[in-house]
Formats: sequence, structure tokens, C-alpha cells
Amino acid sequence: MNVLGIETSCDETAVGIVKDGQKLLSNTVYSSMHKHAKYGGVIPEIASRSHLEYIIPVIEESLGDAKLSWKDIDFVSCTSGAGLSGSLLIGAMTAKTLAKIFQKPLYSANHVLGHLYANFLTSSTLKGYMVRNNQPQFPILGLIVSGGHTQLVLFKNHFNYVVLGKTLDDAVGEAFDKVAKILGLDYPGGVKIAELALKGDKNRYKLPEPKVLGYNFSFSGLKTAVLRLAQNEIGEKYTFPSIKVSNRLNEAQKANIAASFQYSAIKSLINKTRRAVVQFKPKTVIVAGGVASNQCLREELSLVLNGNIEFPDVKLCTDNGAMIACLGFYLNKYKVGLTRPEDFKINPSLVM
Repeated sequence: MNVLGIETSCDETAVGIVKDGQKLLSNTVYSSMHKHAKYGGVIPEIASRSHLEYIIPVIEESLGDAKLSWKDIDFVSCTSGAGLSGSLLIGAMTAKTLAKIFQKPLYSANHVLGHLYANFLTSSTLKGYMVRNNQPQFPILGLIVSGGHTQLVLFKNHFNYVVLGKTLDDAVGEAFDKVAKILGLDYPGGVKIAELALKGDKNRYKLPEPKVLGYNFSFSGLKTAVLRLAQNEIGEKYTFPSIKVSNRLNEAQKANIAASFQYSAIKSLINKTRRAVVQFKPKTVIVAGGVASNQCLREELSLVLNGNIEFPDVKLCTDNGAMIACLGFYLNKYKVGLTRPEDFKINPSLVM
């Protein structure tokens, strides 16, 4: 079965085609990130207008890359949430219209769950993609880390899962972006922090690790600790404006703060994941979401788990249509999420 997946939850207009839930045939992504960079974050109106402009060309390009036409597509899977309402609407309207025109079944996909399904891809006709040799084996422990989500989820089987813990405030990716602003780094902050951290000493500053019960996470306190540290480094009190701090920090201080923050944030993720592995003994541990592309996280987590973990290709960590197409195959297989085009609804606050 060939599944076409549509993903427009934020600023990426993305379409992917996956065969039988494991073979990647195409993965086309147009990002409007450059349009948001000067504002220091995603502007919803700009994102939705960009989706409106590019969604049809991206679909056509994805079909071309897969060397398929609409008659070869068995059904469509589209992100219904979580995400920005305007962005989700463009994807939903497009999916509903095309499903109706070409008489294809339509499945409603959870964006957060979709990230995890990028790990189920095991082969590709596309050059430059590294995929796993085998699909994950249940029970699976999934760590979801992105700009909007931080969760630990235990799967007994497809769609039979329990959320062990989640962030109580900022998601880890959001914390990266906010610390980047304190340091005066350009958007996207997470990438810039990781690059700058390579020049710094992760042990230069000791930052607090959040003390949160169970498997929940918290990053707002760590973000505040970074601000207080930066203010102290320039000899100012806590009332000194955060937007002026970066102008007084030298490059060595910025690099050391970035490295120390990244190490502390990642340590929190690793400690919770390691505890869950010991307690629940999953057969497979998978990581998903934009922050899964962070090299420090990959190295440290692999070290702690003795290499018993695999990560998706970096190109499949950020939002993409392939993950939604892959999820769509299993939605169909297990009879979950089928909806009539006229009944398809978005849910910007959708959770797992």
C-alpha cells in the first residue's frame, strides 16, 4: 500500500509517500523558517500563508519523486493536531479536497505520535537517507523531544500506550530557543545553541537539574538559572533586562553557558529515560522530534544505554510528511482514525 502523508502543523509544508509502513518513497519539505528568522520565532499568519502557497507544488513534487500518480495512492493521512490552527487548516482542507476528488480514504493523524513512526522506516529509494535495519520491537519506550513536546511514552503495541511523563512547563526545544535569545543567537535557537556549545566547556558552570517527581520534566527553572548566571557574569542584578545581557557577554562566556545549559538539559532527559529503561525493560528505545537531531543527546544517550538505541535520520527528526504517511499505514492496518473528508476536523491542542 502506498500512503501519502500531509504535515502542516507549524512552518514546514511537508508531504511524504511511504510503502507498506516501512519503505520511504518520497519526502518533500518546504520550510518557511527563513521568513520567521527576523522575528525570532514562528509567526502563525506567515506560516499559514506559506502553506497555502506551497502545498500543491510540494504534493506534486512528492508524487514525482516517488514516480507515482494519484491512481497509485491507496489512501491519505493528514495531521489534525497538535499545532497552529491556521497551518493545520491548510493541510486539512487540502487533504479533504484531494481525498474527495480522487476517492481516497482519509485518516486523521496525531502529529506527536507521527514523530515516533519515523523510526519504523527501514528502507528508502531516496539517496542520502539512513534508516534502521529493522523496525522497533514492542514493548517500546519512546522519548519525544521537540519545540512543543517533551514526553516519555511506553508502548505495548501500536496505539496501546501510556504516557509515563511529560513536561510541566517549557518543552526542551522551547527552552533551547529561549536560552538562545538570552545569548543573542539567531533563530532557530536550538541549532545555534548546539553549534556554539561545541566551542565551550560543559563543566564550566554547574546548573541545577530539575527535581520533578516521577517521569515528568521541567525546563523553566533551568532557563531562569541560565539568565541569572548570565546576569551574574556581567556583574548585574536580576532586574537587569534579559534582552541586554548578550551585549555584555564575551564569546567565551556565551560558548561556556551554551555548553553548560545543553549538558544540563540533556542530562535531565537521559536520567529519566535510563530510569524508565531499568523499570520497564523495553525491547526497543526510540527517540523522536526535532531535538532528536542534537548530536550531544545522541552521543550521551547512546553511551548511557550501551548503544541499545537507534535514532531516525536527522532529516526525519523535524516535521515531515513521511512520518505521517508511515503512521497512516498503521492507522489503516489497525482501523484507527478513518474519517469522511467532510468530517475531518483539526485539534490544535491534541495530545497523546
